[in-house]
Amino acid sequence: MKILVVDDDRDLRETLRDLLEDEGHVVHLAADGAEALALLERQPAIGAIVLDLAMPVMDGFELYDRLRADPRYARVKKIIVTSQQARGPAGAPLLRKPIRIDRLLALIHAP
Repeated sequence: MKILVVDDDRDLRETLRDLLEDEGHVVHLAADGAEALALLERQPAIGAIVLDLAMPVMDGFELYDRLRADPRYARVKKIIVTSQQARGPAGAPLLRKPIRIDRLLALIHAP
């Protein structure tokens, strides 16, 4: 599966890329929501997005709302990761940082 990891923490992005690639996934990286949208235009076959909430330029809340409003991304899994105590968007799977890779993989592979 092609997965997009969107997080402003470069080390976390690269660590998640390495772990997910070890599981056989193709992983793309973006540092914020605006970069993620641009990448999605070039990589339309993304199957899952792992999305941080607190980012500069365009945060995860705005990106999530834009993805939900666009029918092209209706079938893309959107998994929220955050270190904040705030709630994520309603109905979105949410993982707290530090991320347990087994939980992330379970959400990615869930039907």
